[in-house]
Amino acid sequence: MQNQFEEIGNGLITFKDVVALFSRWRKQLIILGLVSIVVSSIISFMLTPKYQSTVVFYPTTNNSISNALLTDLNQRQKDPLEFGAEEEAEKALQILQSSKLTERLVRNYNLMEHYKIDPKSSLRKTKLANKIGANFSFSRTRYLSIRVDVMDEDAQMAAKMANGILDLYDSIKNEIQLDVAIPALDIVKRQMQAKENEINNIKSELQKLGSEGVTNYEEQSRALNEEIYKARAAGKMDKVSDLIEQLKSLVQFGGQFTALTETLQLELDKLSDLKAKYERAEVDVKETLNNKFTVSGADVAEQRAYPVRKLIVLVSLICTIGFSAIFFAVYEKLRKKA
Repeated sequence: MQNQFEEIGNGLITFKDVVALFSRWRKQLIILGLVSIVVSSIISFMLTPKYQSTVVFYPTTNNSISNALLTDLNQRQKDPLEFGAEEEAEKALQILQSSKLTERLVRNYNLMEHYKIDPKSSLRKTKLANKIGANFSFSRTRYLSIRVDVMDEDAQMAAKMANGILDLYDSIKNEIQLDVAIPALDIVKRQMQAKENEINNIKSELQKLGSEGVTNYEEQSRALNEEIYKARAAGKMDKVSDLIEQLKSLVQFGGQFTALTETLQLELDKLSDLKAKYERAEVDVKETLNNKFTVSGADVAEQRAYPVRKLIVLVSLICTIGFSAIFFAVYEKLRKKA
């Protein structure tokens, strides 16, 4: 057992061993390090520089303009001036990453030509998707705002596209809402027209009763009863008989008149509610609000964001020294065994 521990201990590489290895091969390591610095510097200068522009915005909470502006404050579910929370941020990211926004971005800025992609190539869509994935980034910040980063070889183009994405987001969200708002308006409009037809039919029935002499059942019934009482008091029995016949005729249509009158009032109230809904639905279709609060717009970058030459040289140097040291350690091990 003790021998096993000694073998394990003998197999461990200590810091002293590493220092000794670097000391033995210091000339070679220095030469390789200098070569890596020169080569990585040349490569970094050969890479095409890119510039980055960034916009940050908060999505709004309002989805319906009428609910946001035309309802009582106590009944509003959300404030139209409130910044969006996590749910709105996730929805905004879905729109920004949607194919609809990407297609318009490609069309508006002619990205096929801008990225020098052959439109006849069988892989044109794949190449374009790779370019967009490498140059456009959408992320949610710790404060629940949305950050849009755009990289491009042209600094002005990067800023232009970054700001343009905000406009595309706004228009696409409005279109998505209109996809629901327009059919909703049509539904309310049809219901309102149907209700107006019902009311017109009731009014026609009342007009027919009016032609029969029934214009206001309660008032007419009261007036006839008063006339009958006065005629009886005066002993005018012929007149009483005539008035009773009129009252019977009135009673014959009175129930129908009362029912139609009450129904008319109920239907008018329903029509009033439908008109209010129609006005709100019409506002949702015809009017638009900004769907974002822009925190910072994109400016034209003054310095390149890529490549970071110092980082490239540093990583190259570290990798070269590290792999070279491993190579020399393996080489010494094999030479000792030989």
